[in-house]
Amino acid sequence: MSQAPRPRLVLASGSPRRLALLAQIGIDPDAVIPADIDETPRRSESPRALAQRLSAEKAAIASAVALKRAELGRCLTLAADTVVCVGRRVLPKCEVSDEAAACLRLLSGRAHRVYTAVTLITWGGSTRQRLVEARVRFKRLSRDEIDAYLASGEWRGKAGGYAIQGFAGAFVVRLIGSYTAVVGLPLAETAALLAGEGYPAHAHWTHKLELETSEAK
Repeated sequence: MSQAPRPRLVLASGSPRRLALLAQIGIDPDAVIPADIDETPRRSESPRALAQRLSAEKAAIASAVALKRAELGRCLTLAADTVVCVGRRVLPKCEVSDEAAACLRLLSGRAHRVYTAVTLITWGGSTRQRLVEARVRFKRLSRDEIDAYLASGEWRGKAGGYAIQGFAGAFVVRLIGSYTAVVGLPLAETAALLAGEGYPAHAHWTHKLELETSEAK
C-alpha cells in the first residue's frame, strides 16, 4: 500500500532562526509567507496570552494567503511568537540600542521568563497550538559586557534585546525548559504538532543518512 504524500508546509515567518531550527530536524518548508502584524500588547494582556494571540494571528494571515496559491494545495501553516518578560512586563523586540540597553540592565543578575507559542492551521481550518515556557537567569552584567553586546548589533529585532544562540549565551547561568523555545521555535512541540497532522519530522532522517553514506563511497 502506497503511503499518502505528506502535506505541504508553509512557515509564517521570515526568521532565519526558525528556518535553521526546522532544518535542524530535517524540515524544509515548501513556502515562507511572513505575516507582519501589530505586536502591541493589549491592555491587561498577560505575556503568555500575548504569545498565544500573536502566534495565532500570524498563522491565520499566512494560511489565508497560502490557500489562494494553487501550488500549495493541501497545506499546513506553521507560526510562532516569542515573548520575553519580567513578571508581567513584556520586553520589546528591540530596534534601537537604547531599548536593548534598558533590557540588558533589567535582565542583569536576575531571572526572566520566555514564552513561545506555536500555532498550526490545517487546510481544513483546524487550529492546534502549544505554549512553551522557559526560565532563564542572567549573570550580573558589567558595563563593558553590555557595551560590547550593544556594539555587536546582535540584539536588533530580538525579543528582550538578546539572542541566546549568539554572544548572549555567555550571559546565561541557568536555563530551565526548552533551549529551542528561547531561540524561537520549540522543536519537540513543533514536531509533535506536525506529526499529528501527517507531517512526520523524522521521515527524511533515514534518507539523509543513506544519501551521506552514498556520497562518502
